Amino acid sequence: MILYLDCIGGIAGDMFLSALIDAGASVDLINDELRKLGIFGLRITTERTQRHAIDCCHVSVGWDALTNGQTEHPHRPYVHVRELIANAGLPPKATARSLAAFHLLAVAEGRIHGVAPDEVHFHEVGSEDSIADVVGVAVALDLLEIDEVHCSPLPIGRGFVRSAHGVLPLPAPATLEILRGVPTEGVDIEKELVTPTGAALVASLATKFGGFPSMMVQSIGYGAGGRDLPQRPNIVRAVIGFSTTTEIISAHSVLPSSSQVVVIETNLDDMSPELVPDASAAAMRAGALDVWATPAFMKKGRPGFVLNALARQENVVAVVDALLSETSALGVRMSTYDRVELERSFVSVDVDGESVSVKLGLRGTRIVNVAPEHDDCAAVAAKLGHPVKEVYARALSAALATRNI
Repeated sequence: MILYLDCIGGIAGDMFLSALIDAGASVDLINDELRKLGIFGLRITTERTQRHAIDCCHVSVGWDALTNGQTEHPHRPYVHVRELIANAGLPPKATARSLAAFHLLAVAEGRIHGVAPDEVHFHEVGSEDSIADVVGVAVALDLLEIDEVHCSPLPIGRGFVRSAHGVLPLPAPATLEILRGVPTEGVDIEKELVTPTGAALVASLATKFGGFPSMMVQSIGYGAGGRDLPQRPNIVRAVIGFSTTTEIISAHSVLPSSSQVVVIETNLDDMSPELVPDASAAAMRAGALDVWATPAFMKKGRPGFVLNALARQENVVAVVDALLSETSALGVRMSTYDRVELERSFVSVDVDGESVSVKLGLRGTRIVNVAPEHDDCAAVAAKLGHPVKEVYARALSAALATRNI
């Protein structure tokens, strides 16, 4: 499923979440996941409102602070927020998406204040409101089975905003830092239209920016911001549907077994290529099924590459963490695909007294692929003093003969 975010009045975490709930995400199920964070009394509630006569959903975050003797939202270091989300037991994609957004926020705040991301102490974005917005959006995307997020250019206002750091110019420095490479358009409105949380969610989730995509619309949601702006409706519109370019396989087709996998990718133009094998190895250790890099020209004509990792749902969080730790990436994109797979088994064959493992691909009971394991062939070739291609050919021949293929 594709989500197109039409940021008519800008984007904030609560506006994003409101739009997804209006498009069909269950408030009760989102609250069930928020309870896993262990923040006592954290919950979201919704109400209907209007912006320029458009009926919208508006989310409020509740927090039973007084039960703990607290009267203000606590502010948290980034490392605490990261641990809180990573250890909550949320669905894997929701965990990965939440961590990616807060990683962007930490990197941006670190650059602005001249400290490392792990030394960043969140103020507004570390409060329960922001945590609920980010995690709520990630959970809602999971509930709505969103594979890709596309987004319109973001409207940027001017003026000033008061924060824990004092009076800041708009767009806020952290917001502007996060929006590097994201299409924006200046508007003559002296209000904060794009918040740091909204920017981080869009920058970490969206794979494409621009006009309306080719899609078959299934559901639409309108999320309202807290203000009612006279210049334009202060709303985000979430449009969800199927890509009209996707090939549909008949349900009656006879196919091998299938499963869902996640492609995790990131653009890199400021990282030494010699570090790519290290990042790839870390992703494989974290459970990736495959890792590959594709050369590309990035913004400003910089040569770079796109690093991709393929993972099953249960390994997504670990693979994302490996890529963010081992590369210079500020975020990753994720898309879910149906993967058709042959059943696999292994046999061992003898080559001059040495064992070589051979992988078999089966469709039902029929063997359709036979492939000796290269590492085994290389080890046997080194031991016997033969070329690898000779060991490979002899192992393949032995497997074909013994399996009567």
